[in-house]
Amino acid sequence: MLFFISLQLQSQSLPTAIGAQSKLNLFLKPSDTLNTSRRNTVAITQASLASFTLIGLDQLWYADFERSKFKTINDADEWLQMDKIGHVFSAYQLTRIAANTFNWAGVSKNDQLIYGATLGFGFLTVIEVFDGYSQEWGFSWSDMGANAAGTGLYIGQELLWSEQRISLKYSFHQTQFAKQRPDKLGNGLLEEVLKDYNGQTYWLSANVNSFFKSSEIPKWINLAFGYGAEGMLTGITEDINGLMMPQNRRRQFYLSLDVDLSRLQTKSRLLRTVFDVLNVIKVPAPTISFDQENGVKLHYVYF
Repeated sequence: MLFFISLQLQSQSLPTAIGAQSKLNLFLKPSDTLNTSRRNTVAITQASLASFTLIGLDQLWYADFERSKFKTINDADEWLQMDKIGHVFSAYQLTRIAANTFNWAGVSKNDQLIYGATLGFGFLTVIEVFDGYSQEWGFSWSDMGANAAGTGLYIGQELLWSEQRISLKYSFHQTQFAKQRPDKLGNGLLEEVLKDYNGQTYWLSANVNSFFKSSEIPKWINLAFGYGAEGMLTGITEDINGLMMPQNRRRQFYLSLDVDLSRLQTKSRLLRTVFDVLNVIKVPAPTISFDQENGVKLHYVYF
């Protein structure tokens, strides 16, 4: 008897669940024409989030360091350029996210790129100005160049191909170096993800099918080229007191397979949204690495 009651309840709730899923899919579906309400919501939300983030950084982060007159620095040689690649990655992702949300609102392609560039490049420019007024850092033109490169990578592909054939992705693994300098490289996993350049790898992930247009190649298969570095305890080979620190600094290069989650076929708009968010992470896969110390090395799975 309970079995039949359960079946009846399930049959009654099924249309409700299907209806709710349909409404969610309809809500997440990008508008075919300009939806003024969505556009205004996106613009206000993005402006508010950017403002709150900048205010929070100013009060919670920069307030802990002494202020100074505006100054510039030349830090192009620090951290074997890992921090610069991080700027390229951040600018690319911010531009992509901003453009995609305006696409959801039905904004024209040209306006998507303008809004995306404004948020991606503009937001990071304000942070760079904050650095310029901090005694700890300074305004870096090489950082600005990296920010422009990240925004340009997204916009350039949209203008050239009307799609992102090459994505910038990120992966991370914990290293021994953070324990040696937790103040600089992070104390604990969450801090290390942001601060420990030794464990970070940035990838140019190229969609194979987009370039070769072969029906035999799955649309979601990517070939990824990675860059990382290791052996770094400081930005340069000296610490803040001018003393040489024992470091075996070396660049690392990678070749691997990847998955473009945004090209996986599904009718669920929710899953598409989730895939789009997760697509910033390089999928762990067999990888070939090369550096001057270890030569060529095969990793069965690399993070």
